[in-house]
Amino acid sequence: MDEEESLERAIDEEVVILPYDAKWQRIFEEERDRLLHLLPGDFLAVEHFGSTAVPGLAAKPVIDILAGVDSMSRADELMEPLCHASYATSMEFNASLVGRRWLMRWAEGRRTHHLHLMVYGSREWDQRLAFRNILRTHPELAQRYEKNKRLWAAEFRLDREAYTAAKAGFILQALKNAA
Repeated sequence: MDEEESLERAIDEEVVILPYDAKWQRIFEEERDRLLHLLPGDFLAVEHFGSTAVPGLAAKPVIDILAGVDSMSRADELMEPLCHASYATSMEFNASLVGRRWLMRWAEGRRTHHLHLMVYGSREWDQRLAFRNILRTHPELAQRYEKNKRLWAAEFRLDREAYTAAKAGFILQALKNAA
């Protein structure tokens, strides 16, 4: 399989939820260290977020990384160097995003990492970390989230965008209840 075929497979792969794997934290740390070494001084913070950052929570086995920058123009400047550092992206998709840029790493036709570039300390930055922290400190909520994620993954197995959209209401309600 060539690189283009592998990338296409990664983009079209189905939504699969796997049991928690303690290796996810180490995989994040290795990638964080690699990014900080490749682009020293470019990130104000690099955080592990999403379900793989919550001990015990089942998840898609894709490491979500939040990299804080000082501006969206800086995020845009980093897109090309990141693409030269084993990331891929869709400029068309990124053009539709407000307040963040998205890239992915993949290997053997499957996604391994999602990298989200956001302004450090922005509302969006804070919300993503707040939801992670809520799940880490409220196991009963994390269990409900996992149960729902399994249902959404079954319903939207071949539609990652619909799966992501399905999670949005749960996330917003959890943030509202925590406020």
